[in-house]
Amino acid sequence: MTEPTPWTRRHFIQRGTALASMAATAPLFIQRASEAMCLPLGSMLSSLAGVPQDHVLVVVQLAGGNDGLNTVVPYGSSDYYKKRPQLAIAAPGKGNEAALALPGSDGLGLHPAFSGFRELFDNGLGCIVQGIGYPNPNRSHFSSMDIWHTADTSGRDNGWLGRYFDNTCKGTPEAASGIALGNAAPLAMQGAKSLPVSFESPDLYRWMGEDFGDDVASAFKSVPGKHDSGTDDNLAFLKRTALDAQMSSNQVRKAVSVSPLTSWSGGDLATQLQTVAALVRAGMSTRVYYVTLGGFDTHANQEGSHQRLLRQVGDSLLSFQNELKAQGNDGRVLTMVFSEFGRRVGENGSGGTDHGTAAPMYLVGPMVKPGVHGTHPSMTNLDDGDLKFTADFRQVYAAALKNWMGADADTILRKRWNPAPVLKS
Repeated sequence: MTEPTPWTRRHFIQRGTALASMAATAPLFIQRASEAMCLPLGSMLSSLAGVPQDHVLVVVQLAGGNDGLNTVVPYGSSDYYKKRPQLAIAAPGKGNEAALALPGSDGLGLHPAFSGFRELFDNGLGCIVQGIGYPNPNRSHFSSMDIWHTADTSGRDNGWLGRYFDNTCKGTPEAASGIALGNAAPLAMQGAKSLPVSFESPDLYRWMGEDFGDDVASAFKSVPGKHDSGTDDNLAFLKRTALDAQMSSNQVRKAVSVSPLTSWSGGDLATQLQTVAALVRAGMSTRVYYVTLGGFDTHANQEGSHQRLLRQVGDSLLSFQNELKAQGNDGRVLTMVFSEFGRRVGENGSGGTDHGTAAPMYLVGPMVKPGVHGTHPSMTNLDDGDLKFTADFRQVYAAALKNWMGADADTILRKRWNPAPVLKS
């Protein structure tokens, strides 16, 4: 069936990839029209009954498959040490690089480099959800990530957060309910009718037409002008989009120009989370932020690289939480940390670990129920050398959607999932 109107909003969004390739010549408002299509700037808060008006979700993706067994260390299991004679983390008290015992757990500790998260845990601001996975696990990075991003084991749906935007916003194509830090919007945030704003650096989140001369700049600045917000024709749509893009760009760059209230650790993840914290502090009414740290595909020489990665993650999460507390916004922001899969139980011959299955998730914020939740997978009852999952990741999604964001989790996740008991009432 041919669409009677070739440039409807939905059609415009669907052509986003092609438009984005026009970056050298197309005004940024056209590029961003394919990426910023949900709640209106300055009124990001949903008007739907029962939806919390100030809750924020921050999703941290550890790309590559983080080794859960060397992050939350089962030092009480002799099989862990048998299967990892070189890579196993020593039990508490067995050396300078020993695991940090988790109070209240049975033989579990954290990698010593994950001390930043341990501080959050000890202060009642962090929790661990063990054994997270899904049926018939896929060990391909791309396929497994699609499954996590869509909350569908076929991996062929829209993003779960995109469906949240669609559902909560009722499909209204307005600007910036979700912001992703990176060079592309993750599938998780792409809905049927809405896409997030995405940028690698706030400095790059601007229209670059001014670089091509005054005539181009003048033409762009004249586009928004005065328009009838009630009209639905294509020109009015482009005008509204251009105005939203200008306002959003200005607000983002102004927010990050303000110095933070606390000191921060270094690294790419800290930089991304510092940007998120600045946007929260500035009163951006964005509901979901998405950040990513890569490098977790540790097939070889894992020990040093994994240590550096975990130190960066733990320290960045601690810096982020400290900044939010100094702002008085810590009670508004729930942070969720995940990776597309864990690693195999046994180490390989290259000083690393190969693609596995189940692994922990981590939640941070004063709204979490602190501690270790769920059941650690058996170290002996394995699935072809891999851990068997003990909880489905969609239960954690359901908790974030229903119990924190006040959303219709059943509709968004396409099925009723019992929310994991990880948040306070």
